[in-house]
Amino acid sequence: MDAGSLKSFSNLKGQSRCPLQEQLLSRKNSKENMDRFIPNRSAMDFDYAHYMLTDGRKIKENQTVCSPAREAYRKQLAESLNMNRTRILAFKNKPPAPVELFPSEHSTTSVHPTKSAKPRRHIPQSSERTLDAPDLVDDFYLNLLDWGSSNVLAIALGNTVYLWDASDSSTSELVTVDDENGPVTSVSWAPDGRHIAIGLNNSEVQLWDSASNRQLRTLRGCHRSRVGSMAWNNHILTTGGMDGQIVNNDVRIRSHIVVTYRGHQQEVCGLKWSASGQQLASGGNDNVVHIWDRSMASSNSQTQWLHRLEEHTSAVKALAWCPFQSNLLATGGGGGDRTIKFWNTNTGACLNSVDTGSQVCSLLWSKNERELLSSHGFTQNQLTLWKYPSMVKMAELTGHTSRVLYMAQSPDGCTVASAAGDETLRFWNVFGVPEVAKTAPKVNREPFSHLNRIR
Repeated sequence: MDAGSLKSFSNLKGQSRCPLQEQLLSRKNSKENMDRFIPNRSAMDFDYAHYMLTDGRKIKENQTVCSPAREAYRKQLAESLNMNRTRILAFKNKPPAPVELFPSEHSTTSVHPTKSAKPRRHIPQSSERTLDAPDLVDDFYLNLLDWGSSNVLAIALGNTVYLWDASDSSTSELVTVDDENGPVTSVSWAPDGRHIAIGLNNSEVQLWDSASNRQLRTLRGCHRSRVGSMAWNNHILTTGGMDGQIVNNDVRIRSHIVVTYRGHQQEVCGLKWSASGQQLASGGNDNVVHIWDRSMASSNSQTQWLHRLEEHTSAVKALAWCPFQSNLLATGGGGGDRTIKFWNTNTGACLNSVDTGSQVCSLLWSKNERELLSSHGFTQNQLTLWKYPSMVKMAELTGHTSRVLYMAQSPDGCTVASAAGDETLRFWNVFGVPEVAKTAPKVNREPFSHLNRIR
């Protein structure tokens, strides 16, 4: 190509923004000058050539000579090529959008409308309320905070259990135990939100009616030392002690011990029943997580665990069953481990492990979103919100000046209460308001209905 051709080509290219338009222009010019390539002019239809040069892209509305078959074909062709503008204009007040003859990869519009993006939820970085919690025991292995289904928060401070009603922010004292029995080492609300179990340092468990401030009974003989963890499964209260034993107690009958699980060599510091009530997860100071199946429980012989998970390298207190996947369990390791691990409890396989960089004290799943909240110790003493399953950090909530040992979730799943060694109780609006209210699963609201029969 000579210099003149290159110059004209560059001028033409500079005048056009879209290379596709440039190709259309070249084709049009080739048609306008096609007569110079026809050797025999007598064979050319000049009337048709004039039509192609002037009105080739327009449809004549006043055609006089047209067979019915040709007219029907023309209408069908115009319909297929979206050229019948009269029908479109009849249903719209404004002209239709131009048809793209050539698809563009960089076009901002799409033929199929995309789903509107969900607005990003605002996560407050500071607590919405802070309460004093004097004499809160700074012990990693205890469980001193629980939020019941009646929207009442229970917290153990030294030898005393206090109740904080979230509906009116009122505080009341439930019980103060004697020094020889205390301090209180665990609290756990029954599913009915009225009755509460209180584990003590002397190995006993007391059952209280919070509505009448009356003690119903005391469970003895379960353990040889303090009861640091408890979990309810309808009328079954499961307790874990420093002696390494796990005991199922039927609170309706006099001989309350129905099953004993033996597998941990050191203190049991975490207990959680699955939503179905079929599987129990236990974590201990021996760095082991056990999965127990209720169908395998036996009162006559030693109950064998379903899975023994030994991948953690430090004590496992933080346990949380996934609300949207029944066989998914999240566990958190202590200061020597610092990881959150995810397990398939049907197979015992470890699905993922995430290094958090600090001691994992507690775990809570969101009831409304696929999110997980973890509380930590040194160095930041923060709460971290994770997106599951990517485990991308969504937020880090700071404010506590000591390790965040305990967390509890409100009944609606929106608010989280955290208690730390700095003797403060903080409330975080971390999970947000659910878009659609879901009906709660039916539970036994009266696990103590036959308690008056006990002598």
